[in-house]
Amino acid sequence: MGMQLQLIKPSLHIKKEYLDFAREWQKNDEEIIPWAARLMGKDYKSWVEETKKNEKTPPPHLVPSSTFFLINTDGVIIGAINIRHYLNEALLRTGGHIGYGIRPFFRGNGFATHMLALALPITRNLGITKALLTCDKQNIASAKTIIKNSGILENEINEETRITQRYWISLDM
Repeated sequence: MGMQLQLIKPSLHIKKEYLDFAREWQKNDEEIIPWAARLMGKDYKSWVEETKKNEKTPPPHLVPSSTFFLINTDGVIIGAINIRHYLNEALLRTGGHIGYGIRPFFRGNGFATHMLALALPITRNLGITKALLTCDKQNIASAKTIIKNSGILENEINEETRITQRYWISLDM
């Protein structure tokens, strides 16, 4: 993975890149992950504004969060990651501090591991010393990503339709 990768916040000047990113998920018959990177029926400009607002004043049912895109030197969006600033009850159970997804074409190349590694210092700067990450038990790629970033499996939660694995990553300096 010799190319330079960086995390950037959503902005108006990357609308075309975002639409390409979203189109690829759609072509693959998948919903964008994390959900924070979905337009949810809004136009792109409104979504960017809402994403900024969600860092400080999210809707009552959500916690403050920061959304980033992983981009390469060509400005192509490879993945998205959402960092929740603290956990509510639902996030503590099965959501975690960080949710992420890699667009279909780029999967299997270590990009999720790299993106999570870039996000952990940002998470630490929010004052989080232990980050909770969760994944479906059958999502072996995501479990490997978390483990490669020093994730330790705490337990599994058996829900009606799936088993959620809960991992902790220590961010102490």
